[in-house]
Amino acid sequence: MAEAKKKRHWLSRLSFGTVALGVSGLLVMSYLSMVVDPAKAWFLTFFGLLYPLLSVVAVFFLCWALLRGARVWAVLAVVLLPSLFLMGKYYQFDGSADETPPSLKIVSYNVGLFAHGPARMDRMVLADSLCAYLRRLDADILCLQEFRLPENQNMQAYLRRQFPGYRADFYTLTWSSGPVGNVTLSRLPVTGKGKISFERSTNMALYTDVRLDSATVRVYNCHFESYNISLSGLVKNLTDEEKVEQTGRKMRRSIRERPKQVAEVMKDVDSAPVRSVVAGDFNDTPLSYTCFRLLRGRHDSFVRAGKGFGATYSSLWPLLRIDYILYPKDLEAVSYRVDRVRYSDHYPVIASYYETGRNPR
Repeated sequence: MAEAKKKRHWLSRLSFGTVALGVSGLLVMSYLSMVVDPAKAWFLTFFGLLYPLLSVVAVFFLCWALLRGARVWAVLAVVLLPSLFLMGKYYQFDGSADETPPSLKIVSYNVGLFAHGPARMDRMVLADSLCAYLRRLDADILCLQEFRLPENQNMQAYLRRQFPGYRADFYTLTWSSGPVGNVTLSRLPVTGKGKISFERSTNMALYTDVRLDSATVRVYNCHFESYNISLSGLVKNLTDEEKVEQTGRKMRRSIRERPKQVAEVMKDVDSAPVRSVVAGDFNDTPLSYTCFRLLRGRHDSFVRAGKGFGATYSSLWPLLRIDYILYPKDLEAVSYRVDRVRYSDHYPVIASYYETGRNPR
């Protein structure tokens, strides 16, 4: 009897250790998703998406291992060490205490084609309400993605009417239901502009050169490849093998396309004669190759000045932060917030900065 009990105890410890090591391995793979090009190992992106859950599970196993006296606690502790630095990309305990008056306020917002507001709300009523909200934010620059108006609406006239005092630059594609694309609005002097089209994609990036007090800054308004799937539809179709395979193909394609699109933007950033802010809907989490590349030479506004959860996508809140404003090192973030307004399936990102006077490029 005692021998059987001892054997069960040994098997229990072995099983616990095996599962704990498995969790540790998955967490390591989520770290790798940040530095390995998805074009070479697309599956790592899924582990990056699961990072918040994997880290919580690993902490649970660490506590359990310590209580049980299982030696696997040491492995878990080592694997969790990077999370001491990475969890701040998802949650901040305290925002910036800097009270320096800002010289620049930027908003980035995927407006979701004006199709994700309260049920039965007319698209143009929603568009007008959302624009009224944006005017109240009193931002210097607005970077909008998935901006779509009905076919009978003139984009330039609509933007001029809704945003007096702003210069509007936009690039849209013509859909059967009307023009759709990115819009950048600036009430600061504009000295240059351009667009970056992505091959075989309706996504794009705009850039606008605006004049601040001391120098010019280039603001990129990016919308990188999305998964083009519905979370509710995915769950509904889990029993349909053909639809599951179709969803898998869409996800693999988007995962492989985003690094190419990021490379196009970074090529322009590196050759730009001025410093750069990179904002928009990246369709990728903070622990991703996309963010790792774009953060080179820039700070993450949420990490520097945010507070609480930084999630910007309404589904699976608070797990998904996919909208960003990354700023150059000669600016400093004064404030950052995410407004959980329900005009879109995304939430707007709002940040303010002042110039530090360093590195005029």
